[in-house]
Amino acid sequence: MYRFIGVFFLILFNTTFLFAQQLNCSVVINAQKVTNTNQQLIKNLEIALNEFVNKTDWTGQTLKQNEKIKCSMFITLSAVNSDQFTGTIQVQSSRLIYNSTYSSPVLNYNDKDFNFRYVEFENLIFNPSVFESNLVSVIAYYSYVILGLNMDTFESFGGNTYFETAQNILNVAQQGGYKGWSQADGVQNRFFLTNDLLSSTFAPYRQALVDYHQGLDLMSTDLKTAKEKIKTAILNLSKLNQTRPNAFLTRVFFDAKADEIALIFSGGPSITISDLVETLNKISPMNSSKWSQIKY
Repeated sequence: MYRFIGVFFLILFNTTFLFAQQLNCSVVINAQKVTNTNQQLIKNLEIALNEFVNKTDWTGQTLKQNEKIKCSMFITLSAVNSDQFTGTIQVQSSRLIYNSTYSSPVLNYNDKDFNFRYVEFENLIFNPSVFESNLVSVIAYYSYVILGLNMDTFESFGGNTYFETAQNILNVAQQGGYKGWSQADGVQNRFFLTNDLLSSTFAPYRQALVDYHQGLDLMSTDLKTAKEKIKTAILNLSKLNQTRPNAFLTRVFFDAKADEIALIFSGGPSITISDLVETLNKISPMNSSKWSQIKY
């Protein structure tokens, strides 16, 4: 048995894989950089956010706990002034691979423009048509991005409905005046994330997602074919680099997948990967140290 399978693809009993469309999310708040702050308030906020994310009905579907999407939101606070909070939010999600216990990372994104107002014990309620709280809007926005990306790993452009909801949240939230919702706030933020996901220009990214994960789903039955399919998905992603060099979504893809890719192609069975490594170094040079780990 190949070592890669042994480590990452532990085969389970024959069970039917169900699409997960609700969240099993861990929200953690790091307030170590903030002094003279009510730590109980921070703890209560953390509890409130966990309940908000995991108990809100995002899709209208009732799922068992093991069917939900595993994800996390790690909030790092840099300043607290009365009821005003400043920090960042790291959003991560993963997708369970068919016939295995392995969860593949899908999203790993650090949003550095996370400012919000919060009063202890206030209700966190999501209304998609009204801006009431930047805290609620940001959390809801990323919840729908997670849902959309998860569906995109199963079906070509399957996440459109969720991305459109996230885009609507963005449009409504712009009236709040908080940073991160506008194209004027930078070239890699919430505005461009959903704008690019819904743009036909970036279709190669979304097609790569489904092809790549279909390859992972073959790992338990045909490892060589699986690796070839994953390789093809990455090579096709280079089409985006031809029209949009250093695209935001290309970076989003490799922020989640770089370590996994290096592991997949560093074990047997061997396939031709010289063209793959060349492409990886071209479209994601920031990860060149990881691509050097891939063995020919």
